[in-house]
Amino acid sequence: QVQLVESGGGLVQAGGSLRLSCAASGSIFSINTMGWFRQAPGKQRELVAFITSGGSSNYADSLKGRFTISRDNAKNTLYLQMNLLKPEDTAVYYCNAQIRRYSHSAYSDDYWGQGTQVTVSS
Repeated sequence: QVQLVESGGGLVQAGGSLRLSCAASGSIFSINTMGWFRQAPGKQRELVAFITSGGSSNYADSLKGRFTISRDNAKNTLYLQMNLLKPEDTAVYYCNAQIRRYSHSAYSDDYWGQGTQVTVSS
């Protein structure tokens, strides 16, 4: 069994910062790409950023310069540093990871966290 647990969400004022964490645990051989998604009220889930196992990252264009994705492979943990937050950043943020569970497996499975609420007040 594999579990992803997000933490770090909360209520902040516009212009403030939050740092989200996502810890993967369970039967894990290796983790490939990890990413953050978010879903605002009444909107579709969208990609925030993703990062490969080698540390190469990509961001949604609108978030470049404000958000930074990173990972600690030794801890199987993903991070999202969010700065200069805006009310439109309010959403449930989800962690995603492609995980290879066994050394003899040739494929990775897709896992999701339960989500953490980020609310930015004006």
